[in-house]
Amino acid sequence: MTHSTDLNTTLFQRACRVIPGGVNSPVRAFKAVGGTPRFIERAQGAYIFDANQRRYIDYIGSWGPMILGHGHPAVVEAVQKAVLDGFSFGAPTEREVELAEEILRLMPSMDMVRLVSSGTEAAMSAIRLARGATGRSKLIKFEGCYHGHADALLVKAGSGLATFGNATSAGVPPEVVQHTLVLEYNNLAQLEEAFALHGPELACLMIEPIAGNMNFVRASVPFVKRCRELCSQHGALLVFDEVMTGFRVALGGAQSIYAQTIAGFEPDLTVMGKVIGGGMPLAAFGGKRAVMELMAPLGPVYQAGTLSGNPVATACGLETLRQIQEPGFFDALSQKTRSLVDGLKSAAAANGVPFSADCQGGMFGFFLFKDLPQNYATVMTTDSKRFNTVFHGLLDQGIYIAPALYEAGFVSAAHSEHDIAETLAAASKAFCLL
Repeated sequence: MTHSTDLNTTLFQRACRVIPGGVNSPVRAFKAVGGTPRFIERAQGAYIFDANQRRYIDYIGSWGPMILGHGHPAVVEAVQKAVLDGFSFGAPTEREVELAEEILRLMPSMDMVRLVSSGTEAAMSAIRLARGATGRSKLIKFEGCYHGHADALLVKAGSGLATFGNATSAGVPPEVVQHTLVLEYNNLAQLEEAFALHGPELACLMIEPIAGNMNFVRASVPFVKRCRELCSQHGALLVFDEVMTGFRVALGGAQSIYAQTIAGFEPDLTVMGKVIGGGMPLAAFGGKRAVMELMAPLGPVYQAGTLSGNPVATACGLETLRQIQEPGFFDALSQKTRSLVDGLKSAAAANGVPFSADCQGGMFGFFLFKDLPQNYATVMTTDSKRFNTVFHGLLDQGIYIAPALYEAGFVSAAHSEHDIAETLAAASKAFCLL
């Protein structure tokens, strides 16, 4: 395991005196993998540079939004122009209308969309809207799916389907999560039983179609199909959390992929973030007009935000969405990501390392397992020490992946064939350490 260089260590020590844990989001602290976090000073293209000016090939991409790479010239220009007009107005702008129109054009399951500032805010608001639309309180989520840090969603599985979840964070009273039912991802039997027990009381089912916070785990087509059928049958809303997958795995999001094999498939509500902001704080939720018109000021479901539809963030997001619609963009991105994943499989096999990996569009994940896991419980059996060895083996060679084995990775349009080759050479050396 490498020791961080002086400037990273110095900055982390300073940070720990004034910021809890030295970071403003827990996974950044390197607590899961050990060592000192790298303090990033700048980024360009596929690379980030730490406080010591060491270059890393970046597979975090700010946890997904940097689909074009860092500092794309057209996006930078759009942001610079927007800044000159003003940082924030607290009033409507034409650009937020343009961004909303663009999102709706690309995701036809929605008629209307509300812009907010974070994925957590969007998921929380979508649940409130589902409860307001149905007049019900209970909701289903799945273990290993992360929908932000709203109180009702910080919950793990309870003791059985007749009971509800247990809070996973201090400061969340039991009564706040008493309406949240947590099921195992991809478990059809549990899904059927949950609706049989609680169907008339369920406001919504919220799911990540490709879970990115237990690394990369897909919801199977039969599972998604049954989620849709049961929600329709029992009058609950199906909420697709596409904060991570939206415009990242395909131009129409993960829902467009499921629609290819499930006739007429659509979620009732969609939660988005990351790519739609291009790296700026911006997220959204949307759905059919009849549901969305329940939002204030038209209806009784309240939601507000001073910085919602921020003019600089919308400029960044709008130009990002325009760029990813260039002909061949997603084909090229998918090919790069597949090349990386296939190369990692080959490097692991050559070193006798049990390994599996999957990808879609510009999103990928790998496991030190022979077979791809289908749920969080299986992911949890990963040997974290072996992952940490791989993580630091890569980091020592200038490859920056997520500092936790439960996080997906991201390839950008800026990654070159040379970057992929350099990564695979580093991976082969890292696998030798196992």
